[in-house]
Amino acid sequence: MTRPPARQGVRRSALAALAGLAVLASGITGVPGAAAETATGDRQPVIGNPSLGGFGCARIEKDLPAFSDWPRVKSRIRQNPVDERRVSKILAGMTLAEKVGQMTQPEIAAITPQEVTQYGIGSVLNGGGSWPGRDKHASPQAWLDLADAYWEASVATRTKIPVIWGIDAVHGNNNVYGATVFPHNIGLGAALDPCLVRDIGAATAEQIRATGQDWAFAPTLAVVRDDRWGRTYEGFSEDPRITRAYGYEAVKGLQGRHPRGIGSDGVIATAKHFIGDGGTLKGVDQGVNPSSEAEMINLHGQGYYSALAAGAQTVMVSFNSWTNEELGITEGKLHGSKRAVTDILKQKMGFDGVVVSDWNGIGQVPGCTNASCAQAINAGIDVVMVPNDWKAFIANTVAQVESGQIPMARIDDAVTRILRVKLRAGVLDGRKPSERRFAGSADALEAERLAREAVRKSQVLLKNNGGVLPLARNSKVLVVGKSADSMQNQTGGWTLTWQGTGNTNADFPNGTTILGGLREALGEADVTFSETADGVDPAAYDAVIAVIGETPYAEGVGDLSRRTLEAARLYPGDLAVLDKVKGKGAPVVTVYVTGRPLWVNKELNRSDAFVVAWLPGTEGGGVADLLVRGRHHEGYTGRLPYSWPKSACQTPLNKGDEGYDPLFPLGYGLRSGQASSIGTLDETAPQFPCGSTGGGGEASEDLEIFNRTDVAPYKSFIGSAENWGGTEIGPDGQAAHAEINVVQSDVNVQQDGLKATWTGTGPAQIYLQNPAGGTDLRGYLNADAALVFDTIVHQAPAARTVISTHCVYPCLAEVVATSLFQGMTPGTKTTVKIPISCFAEGGLDLENVNTPFLVYTEGAFSASFANVRWVPKAAADPDAKKCTDLT
Repeated sequence: MTRPPARQGVRRSALAALAGLAVLASGITGVPGAAAETATGDRQPVIGNPSLGGFGCARIEKDLPAFSDWPRVKSRIRQNPVDERRVSKILAGMTLAEKVGQMTQPEIAAITPQEVTQYGIGSVLNGGGSWPGRDKHASPQAWLDLADAYWEASVATRTKIPVIWGIDAVHGNNNVYGATVFPHNIGLGAALDPCLVRDIGAATAEQIRATGQDWAFAPTLAVVRDDRWGRTYEGFSEDPRITRAYGYEAVKGLQGRHPRGIGSDGVIATAKHFIGDGGTLKGVDQGVNPSSEAEMINLHGQGYYSALAAGAQTVMVSFNSWTNEELGITEGKLHGSKRAVTDILKQKMGFDGVVVSDWNGIGQVPGCTNASCAQAINAGIDVVMVPNDWKAFIANTVAQVESGQIPMARIDDAVTRILRVKLRAGVLDGRKPSERRFAGSADALEAERLAREAVRKSQVLLKNNGGVLPLARNSKVLVVGKSADSMQNQTGGWTLTWQGTGNTNADFPNGTTILGGLREALGEADVTFSETADGVDPAAYDAVIAVIGETPYAEGVGDLSRRTLEAARLYPGDLAVLDKVKGKGAPVVTVYVTGRPLWVNKELNRSDAFVVAWLPGTEGGGVADLLVRGRHHEGYTGRLPYSWPKSACQTPLNKGDEGYDPLFPLGYGLRSGQASSIGTLDETAPQFPCGSTGGGGEASEDLEIFNRTDVAPYKSFIGSAENWGGTEIGPDGQAAHAEINVVQSDVNVQQDGLKATWTGTGPAQIYLQNPAGGTDLRGYLNADAALVFDTIVHQAPAARTVISTHCVYPCLAEVVATSLFQGMTPGTKTTVKIPISCFAEGGLDLENVNTPFLVYTEGAFSASFANVRWVPKAAADPDAKKCTDLT
């Protein structure tokens, strides 16, 4: 297929990548020193376009200047007085309801085209796993038809302001069946090729236009500090220099080549998530970032400076908090921070585009709900992502303006920004989606050549004992491992579904698995596949290729929290497969599919060669291209964008940290044909999760039990007379007996809770249990911990209700919680804290706890439960319950 002009830079980018390799290999320590852009005296630093490298792409700088204040950013897209007068005229003719409608962004499953007309809605979105007609295999035409319907509904309003549609196109248009999916950002970070990032942005924009959307919720500009974060793969690198260069090119690629706005080949880009999402304590998603302001400016801010300079028209606010009381920083949830959103982003940095909230993000601001938050709007949020409760949000916001809680000037500023961006994007004067450039184009959806190149450039060779790789072209190979023939595993999260789960190879009709790529490279007859390596003799082959690693996850669910980075504990089946083939007469080549660095000493010891393929997307053939000699002349060129740990609890681990001692440092990577010998690595694994001490001391880390999903080793169950032995709640969050049923629910964020409804026909329970048996949790009693969980009561209990913990039934302890739940306001979230000492006093054997959370009732009751954990020191919190109150 002939490549369109916008993507002809693919080949030219190779030299730029080599220049990037040289820069990264030189390394930096901490935040770079002052340079030309550094503020002097009271002068505010100013940032414009970056210095350019080969072929006009942003250079990955050897050093970045250190700023003493937030810099002002000169955007490539400047204000036009003619446009501003036009926007002012439109605004002057709008009613308050019409203005608030422009600020409201519902989810497509929760709004009809007729309601877009009725409420004058300004934008819609589709979440991960949401498709037209709820059809996962919806055709491009179905997407276009719905886009047209929304557009036609919007221009039928009195104001005739077209609606825009935002989509999480984070590695290609990944929600759409049949679209080419590119490697996730962590892989692109390994490529060290800003031109490649621009080309992928341009290709993604074409894919989005093919299905009728206007707005990409990308790129993610997180500088990740703790790889336990479940969104690590969404960040390009721990190195802010890479994020700085990539942020510029990602936006330029997405928004197109128009000099004063967004071109007919582009879409609206989003710099996200502002700010510090990659720097939360312990890598907890939506957690607390304790950075000093200097760290926010010089580390977490770098990607935003370049993205805004490139002309990014929207910025998405982050779920995380910014709090460090010792430094006097008390911003809390950034969705409610006027200092971050208005004072810093809009005023100091000079951003004149749209600030958008994240999914129900306003509901996390203290005192707010998903449908009401004057503080967030006053903080400076212009478009509010309120997927389901949007009608109530409109009514509440109008009332808050009328009562004076929200100044009309703030509403006018928000709508001015929205209209400004729609004008710059060509939407105000544009045609309906199906009549735009690339609409309905199958060629625009497919970008296999570019994606395959990205896969080749992103892989990192960590080990190559004896120069095993590349394999000869006439090699006969045995392929093993769960990810060899799994499109789901190689594409990862944010692919067709939110978490990337529930997909099969048939869901990717235009993709190639790694196994398929090997068959293409070596021939069907010379490739034997046995996923579990049972019943095969490795000695009959020239090499064994084991394709193993992580399974899909996205935000929240992917967090490791206090768990170790040990891959063998997270995915024990991988080690079992390697044990079956190691030392059996053929060299073992491991291809590791992963969204982050993990502790893989055991896997490395069982491998003669070890390749990190990250999450390569739909073009698995790019992996095979480098495994086999002669398939691609450049071979392995990727370098680690994140430091690789040498021990299971070695996190955070970032270049410049005190005592920095990784197994493989930032920038490491062997070239094709380069032999290496790293020797036998230490396989000693910690007995307890990171931060735990067993019975001999005090626990210092939260024991997470349920966080959006079960946290291993715990699993969720229901029990009743139908099956007191327990029915496991499925990965879809559902299970049912006659006495109790469970579905997923929203407590803090999307689908983070389990809603249990007791029918009243008999006693029943919901519980979280380690099926393997008990664990020594005495350290939590020593640490004055509490059982903490978030709950929403939907129907108060009608009969005796208890919360209990078990030390392998019939060993248990319980507290009576009937009045506790009856006293909660229905529909309102409550955080409950019950001292572990209450259970100890009730006879719990803390040396052998297998069920750390159980709710039992004998009558009708309905409540949602989320974020269940044991938290050290929480029993001393002022809002912790007293044992005497629970009787």
